[in-house]
Amino acid sequence: MTVNAAREERPERPAEVDGTAHLFSALGKQIKVLRENSSMSQRELGVAAHCGEDLISAMERGVRTPQPEFLVRADELLAAGGVLKAAVEDVREAQAKARTRHPDWFRDYARAEAEAVALHDYSIQAVPGLLQTEDYARAVFTHRRPLLNEETIEKRVADRLARHQIFERWSAPTSSFVLEEALLQRPTGGPAVHQGQLQQLLRVGRLRTVELQVMPLDREEHPSLDGAFILLTPKGRPQVAYTEIYGHPRLITDPYEVGVFADRYGIIRAQALTPRESLSLIEKMLGER
Repeated sequence: MTVNAAREERPERPAEVDGTAHLFSALGKQIKVLRENSSMSQRELGVAAHCGEDLISAMERGVRTPQPEFLVRADELLAAGGVLKAAVEDVREAQAKARTRHPDWFRDYARAEAEAVALHDYSIQAVPGLLQTEDYARAVFTHRRPLLNEETIEKRVADRLARHQIFERWSAPTSSFVLEEALLQRPTGGPAVHQGQLQQLLRVGRLRTVELQVMPLDREEHPSLDGAFILLTPKGRPQVAYTEIYGHPRLITDPYEVGVFADRYGIIRAQALTPRESLSLIEKMLGER
């Protein structure tokens, strides 16, 4: 299992046990009813609340966590009379619990990611979990071996999507992603899923806090053929590195080793296409240019 394919395993205390999944499911149903009673489409609510239609859909289905800021805005937009605002503290408490649900081997990384003020990711085999669409994530978990049952797949998809809230908080961490061109050419999940994933990369790559670059296949030199890695800077703490190969994760804190990965990442970014060139390449893949 690579760092790109599956960065988190099933939590030891899953949301289904501690009740957070039921909370988010109930909130999602409330948001949907209030939206429909207000005669608003998911797209219209997304525009009014400054978020995407896909996010509204995911929240209504209980697979994404409604952020406290969203609940406050939606309460006013949907004339909920304080119903959604009343859930803000419960959501904050649930988010705090979520950060302790991961197994021991992933817990340190999950804590560092949640607190990160900067995040830099180099991926080689699959789109990073933080950038995956729901359909892409489901395809990743569906085809992995050994096979997972349907319930486990859906739970892992929900857990993965919940991590996306890192982009929704303010202030969001400064983030950069370098993706090998080959992984953009692989139609994981089929043509429709692949197209949706490329569109998602464009959306995230256009965020002010994100820089997305593509490492083209024609580069003759490469500083990191060893594999994928992540660099994280937790708030108030030194930068760390994270690697994962075949289910063997490693959170690296030694300054010298972290420095090696930082040097590699700097060279990779210099050799990759610029963010503008990278987005243009993805647009061409989508036939938009």
